[in-house]
Amino acid sequence: MSKPVILAIDGPAGAGKSTVAERLADDLGFFYFDTGVLYRAVALRTLALGVDLADEDALRAVVDGIDIQVRPASVADGRQIDVLLLGQDVSRQIRTPAVDAVVSKVAASPAVRAGLIDLQRRQIQGTGTIMAGRDIGTVVCPDADLKIYLTASSRERARRRLQQLGGDETELDAIQQAINERDLRDASRAIAPMTRADDAVDVETDGKSVEEVVAIVRDLLAGRVGS
Repeated sequence: MSKPVILAIDGPAGAGKSTVAERLADDLGFFYFDTGVLYRAVALRTLALGVDLADEDALRAVVDGIDIQVRPASVADGRQIDVLLLGQDVSRQIRTPAVDAVVSKVAASPAVRAGLIDLQRRQIQGTGTIMAGRDIGTVVCPDADLKIYLTASSRERARRRLQQLGGDETELDAIQQAINERDLRDASRAIAPMTRADDAVDVETDGKSVEEVVAIVRDLLAGRVGS
């Protein structure tokens, strides 16, 4: 039996990784796994427990005692997957501004990253798996069949985030600033920084529809592993 095809999609927040990965998974019959939900679930748990994010021992205890399950979406409310934290559906709660504000700090923790990496790798299944994150091609799946680095300008990503939140146009500059600050944190952290794999293919999404980006990536994958 041939091994599952692995497609790694990395890039900054708001570039369209999750949307593109979900569409590709539907088209190809692959399993889609957004690795970022693990860090968001841990972040949500730290907020609930009031954990000091500078305390590595406390963060290690959170990860050691946590149960996160990821499965196909069971509710047609726009979600891409179900995320269960300690048996509770937190698919919406992990997308709140409160989680947004701390998830990069949680993801920068060596204890958290070490505790979750095996769980990420265990998600590879079926005929193929698409993983989206920030260090998939460099750390989690360095032997992926195809590595994509999906990008978009910070202004475009801010517009997408504003639309997602249903906010006012006056908030756009603040959202863009927050995105730029997060990019800097993600790219400069000592552990598993957001970085482009040397053998990744850059795909820029400004001015492109989701369908156009999906078609580009699908053609690239077909060129590597066949249709």
